[in-house]
Amino acid sequence: MAQDLVIGIDVGGQTTKCGVVDARGTVLAQTVIRTDTYTSVEPYIAELAEALNRIITEANAEGLIRGIGVGAPNGNYYTGTIEYAPNLTWAGQKKIDFARLLSEAMGGIPVKLTNDANAAAMGEMTYGAARGMKDFIMITLGTGVGSGIVIDGKVVYGHDGFAGELGHTCVVRHNGRSCGCGKTGCLEAYCSAIGMARTAREWLEMSDEPSTLRSLDKITSKDIYEAAKEGDKVALKLFEFTGHMLGEKLADFIEFSAPEAIVLFGGLARSKEFLTDPITRGMNENVLPLWRGKVKLVYSQLKESDAAILGASSLAWEL
Repeated sequence: MAQDLVIGIDVGGQTTKCGVVDARGTVLAQTVIRTDTYTSVEPYIAELAEALNRIITEANAEGLIRGIGVGAPNGNYYTGTIEYAPNLTWAGQKKIDFARLLSEAMGGIPVKLTNDANAAAMGEMTYGAARGMKDFIMITLGTGVGSGIVIDGKVVYGHDGFAGELGHTCVVRHNGRSCGCGKTGCLEAYCSAIGMARTAREWLEMSDEPSTLRSLDKITSKDIYEAAKEGDKVALKLFEFTGHMLGEKLADFIEFSAPEAIVLFGGLARSKEFLTDPITRGMNENVLPLWRGKVKLVYSQLKESDAAILGASSLAWEL
């Protein structure tokens, strides 16, 4: 194998996914380790390095790794640090020099790091639905609401490396829900998978409308999706509410950067048959006529099991 290869790593709150990737976007070998079983970063880095060496051997890639790309919560592209990431057990109140530590553990292989949603945007631009686009916004709908903004073919990082926290812009100014970031009324508190489940619980408590969701002790966005497929009226209204609210906020984002497309990715985005219409209505009812009907709403084309790895790996081609 004469070609260069890279490694992509997606650091999540519970698990870390990593894989060896070639220039065509094929994941040659991959593995998963736990993220949340450590209270300090050093033993986590040691296990991660061990896992990476295993998949390098599995892919027959010894000596061929050009670089390592990492997508992580609160990852700073400029400094290679993970800063005060509340969902990481070993980084909550700290600034972790992650890129340097991992590079040292991997014998000096260069490491590039960014926010996980920015990594997803780069992966979509390199391998997925945004290929050929220079201006788009990536929205990740999972546990939270992440975003990556691409203008003129470049991810927007801002002066400090943290630009693009669209999930923490406000959608409910008065009596808004508390958000994990400490603010109230954030988009993430309503339009993430967790936010949607929270809406479901509130609605069921405030009404006696029949719904199969009432029989569940703990409601998830997947439960709401399954109920909607069966025609459950409460579930269908939840998608209408959540999608329309997201569309309203996407209208603001469109007026900021005039993207060619909004790309949706993540677990909640799999419910596109229930989300597309309310999102589109919310966008077009609230955007200036200048952009009405002009901005495409598209969904990730990356294979879900590989998407996070591919997104992170696209960073490594810069090295």
